[in-house]
Amino acid sequence: MDACVDELNARFKEHGVGYAFVDDEIIRVDSEIIHTEVVKPAIHYLSAPGFEGPQEEFFKAHDHYRHGFYKEALTAANQAFESTMKVICEQEGWGFKKGDTAKKLIMVCIDNGLFPAYYQSHLAALANLLDSSVPAIRNNEGSHGQGSAVKTVEPHIVSYTLHMAASAILLLVNSAHSLETR
Repeated sequence: MDACVDELNARFKEHGVGYAFVDDEIIRVDSEIIHTEVVKPAIHYLSAPGFEGPQEEFFKAHDHYRHGFYKEALTAANQAFESTMKVICEQEGWGFKKGDTAKKLIMVCIDNGLFPAYYQSHLAALANLLDSSVPAIRNNEGSHGQGSAVKTVEPHIVSYTLHMAASAILLLVNSAHSLETR
């Protein structure tokens, strides 16, 4: 089966189709470098036991994106980001509330030392970056009521957000793995 998947993905790439078959899902590939260095590793980590929820949300985000449901893609990307933090908090035994927002979950991760102590001067900036990225875009573009005018979300904004979510997930999971070696 791996040979068939490799052949399919090679043909997708050869013909510039912009999709790849990964973990039984067809996902959109906008940038080969980002896909190789960020999206695939994020998918790999999300396939670990315990990350089934974030993995489903991450694939759902890509599926919505592929079908042009951009607002839904933003919401699912944020869900994957938040769920990844919840899984890490559960695995580490860090207390949080089920309904905690991304900002609160980020602070739980920071307060419990998910990131090395030498990042201390940068933690506020990191929290701001993570909090103002995926959740803020989702809130402004896809989650809350749009009012009388129909909001249109541009595909490049969704692509950026999906890649940012994958990068944040990668940072979170790699940081959690590094806790074991500290």
